[in-house]
Amino acid sequence: MPMARRLLLRSSMWEVARPRVPLTEGHFMVRLSDPATPFTEESAADWLLCYSAARAALDEVLGSTLCTVMFPFRWHPLGSAIGEPAAESSTPGFHLFARWPGESTTPGSQLALPAHRRRAAGPFDELDAALRAALQRAAAARPAEAPDPDSLDTASRHVAWVSRDNGAAYHRVLVPEPGVDAVSGLPPSSLLSLAAALEALPTGNDVTGYTCVLTESADPAVPLELHALGRSAGEERNPLESLEDLPEVSRALL
Repeated sequence: MPMARRLLLRSSMWEVARPRVPLTEGHFMVRLSDPATPFTEESAADWLLCYSAARAALDEVLGSTLCTVMFPFRWHPLGSAIGEPAAESSTPGFHLFARWPGESTTPGSQLALPAHRRRAAGPFDELDAALRAALQRAAAARPAEAPDPDSLDTASRHVAWVSRDNGAAYHRVLVPEPGVDAVSGLPPSSLLSLAAALEALPTGNDVTGYTCVLTESADPAVPLELHALGRSAGEERNPLESLEDLPEVSRALL
């Protein structure tokens, strides 16, 4: 049975919460507290704070090794929502799926089911209490941490996102240049660059929006990749059904 959305951390603009239908123990959302908030460098920095705090808490409490981000762009999941989390509200939000050894349910196994057949995981009262405490510690420690020379070098560069054509219709791959292996290694300006790159993706020819999957690799030499799949209400085939065939996506979700 779906739970009420459970707030775990609220920052100045974004919040970390359990979704109404958590699909795994490691399924969370980073969502805007106020949907009218514009996406600026300030809100991008706050998103990174929430995301980084979530990763630190998941690493501490669950021993997670990877985290996949999924979100719709100009798209609202419809019907069975195969391959993507069902829509919970119109407030902008990003689904986080943590992965760790020994997990009992994988995100891919749940997302392969129609939305009405997915069984909400949980309840997670004790786990979420531990995660809430870890999130608050991580968020409080982040501004006070001594600057990391490597992170300063990353932040001093302009990390842009470019589209790489993989030859598949309605499938665009966006990668950061210069390469960055983790979301937490991005400066706020790079999130604005990513938003601009998404805005520039083509629409028309039955594409009205995109479902986006942001994957990290266990290999630090492999940069982040964002897979953007063109979607439309009248699509003949859900492109997410074939996305999991890609090794990097399979590792992230299955």
